[in-house]
Amino acid sequence: MEASPFSCILYLTHLPPNPKSGFCSETKTYFSLDTNIIPLPPQNAPLSISDFIFSLFHSSASGSSSGLSTTTTAALIDSVTGDRISYSEFINQVESLAFSLQTQIGLSKGDTAFILSPAIPQISILYFSLFSLGVVISPSNPTCSVSEISHQFNLSKPAIAFATSKTAHKLIIPSLLLRYPIILLDSPEFNSMMTNKTIDPIRTNLDSVEVSQSDTAAILYSSGTTGRVKGVMLSHRNLISIIAGLNGVLRNTDSTTTSAVLLCTVPFFHIFGFVVILKAVAMGETLVVLTADQRFDVRRMMKSVGDFKVTHVAVAPPVVLAMTKGSSDDLVVGMSDYDLSSLKAVICAGAPLAMEVIARFRERYPNVVLSQGYGLTEAAGVFQAAYPDVIRRYGSVGRLGANFQAKVVDPETGAALPPCKQGELWVKGPTIMKGYVGEEEATTAILDSDGWLRTGDLCYIDNDGFLFVIDRLKELIKYKGYQVPPAELEELLQSNPDILDAAVIPYPNEEVGEVPMAFVVRRPRSSIDESQVMDFIAKQVAPYKKIRKVAFIDSIPKNAPGKILRKELIRLALSSRPTAKL
Repeated sequence: MEASPFSCILYLTHLPPNPKSGFCSETKTYFSLDTNIIPLPPQNAPLSISDFIFSLFHSSASGSSSGLSTTTTAALIDSVTGDRISYSEFINQVESLAFSLQTQIGLSKGDTAFILSPAIPQISILYFSLFSLGVVISPSNPTCSVSEISHQFNLSKPAIAFATSKTAHKLIIPSLLLRYPIILLDSPEFNSMMTNKTIDPIRTNLDSVEVSQSDTAAILYSSGTTGRVKGVMLSHRNLISIIAGLNGVLRNTDSTTTSAVLLCTVPFFHIFGFVVILKAVAMGETLVVLTADQRFDVRRMMKSVGDFKVTHVAVAPPVVLAMTKGSSDDLVVGMSDYDLSSLKAVICAGAPLAMEVIARFRERYPNVVLSQGYGLTEAAGVFQAAYPDVIRRYGSVGRLGANFQAKVVDPETGAALPPCKQGELWVKGPTIMKGYVGEEEATTAILDSDGWLRTGDLCYIDNDGFLFVIDRLKELIKYKGYQVPPAELEELLQSNPDILDAAVIPYPNEEVGEVPMAFVVRRPRSSIDESQVMDFIAKQVAPYKKIRKVAFIDSIPKNAPGKILRKELIRLALSSRPTAKL
């Protein structure tokens, strides 16, 4: 999402037989054709993701022809206040905060820090400080309920938590498990920790922390292919590999000829926003933070593009949809009403884009490149490369990124398939997670002993090596790019004494992608209605997980082993297609 001083370890041992598709007919495996990668360091070399990124940044700054300067180039801009933090200030604040957390609080390597905050500039500084100490970061969605946060605490077992004055109340019960007090990111105390002037001891103390690449760097939350939220363990090596791959691609595009200004509309706890933060520093980009204290507004986003001369915007699919609506829509009037002359590219990820939306975007913004990303939290983000020729292959999410292998597997027979045949995508490479924290069975279900990650997505790779995502074999619902596991909602519904059985399916919605729809079997003599079902769930989950539509049914269709036949329910739901509540 710049040469490196580290030596290279080659991941691939041979060239793929087919130079166009990358498909090896002997092994039935697709190999990456991408050679644009910054060499990876030796695996046994002590190195944190923060040190690796700063090495890329300093190398880029020292040899930059794009005007990158540590003293004048802004690392962070607050879109609301307009406050700027230069790269020299950013680096000093990272070191100062790390020193304060180490000496004043007592944080040490191996501790886990839980983070519950909307997108604010302090998050980037906090991430890099914790990484440099070998502290595991574990960011969560601030809209999560207390029970959801408690479950995440049980998974990650944090020693400390960081929150804001608006989110800290959700940590009152979970905080009983913490070893250190909660730190508020918007407090004067935290600001003082970032601006500690004791420079010499900072360097002395931080140099004593030796981080191995195999150490866990982050625990991010994902539902995997099904079930309750799981904690995805990503190592420093995983993150080093993803940033090396992204830099290898982007340093060969026009984004490095001038200083890029990136506006991030994606939450920083999400793998997309998480990687955006890391990539921005590695590339020396200016990151404009669309602070999330208020409801997202496309007009506000587009105004920020003009105000801060934004060149790139990172978005989820609903934002692209909003940008393509006609002039009569009250969300966004059109390109002529905003100064978008600086905008070069929109990077969209989190869920597929409909072809008609892509076509409307191209018509409305002919000078703006629309690039789709595809990846999983379990793969540390994207694992495909988006080159200019890929961008012209609309509908594709790109080719396999450097150091990756893939298989397209028939979900019925388990046979690996050749180009243009649809099956489940399996991927393998250095960014694949260590596993789910504390859940060996769930890890084994998605990650085999040879390192192949089963994505749960129905895909195909064409004869030119382009990857196309068709549908999801997994049962996750994607609401505005967020993952909503049906099993979790079903468990809650079935806990209601008025409900005998329930099933949850994705219901298509143009604005948000999909909404959760519940099919409910009432208990005899129960009169529970649609609004009561919705309210029951709304009180227990984050807003994006709310049930938006309810249908009552005599029985839930299931197969012999008891698995819900969701396709039958989806067909039933689509037979009428009434509007779902948002």
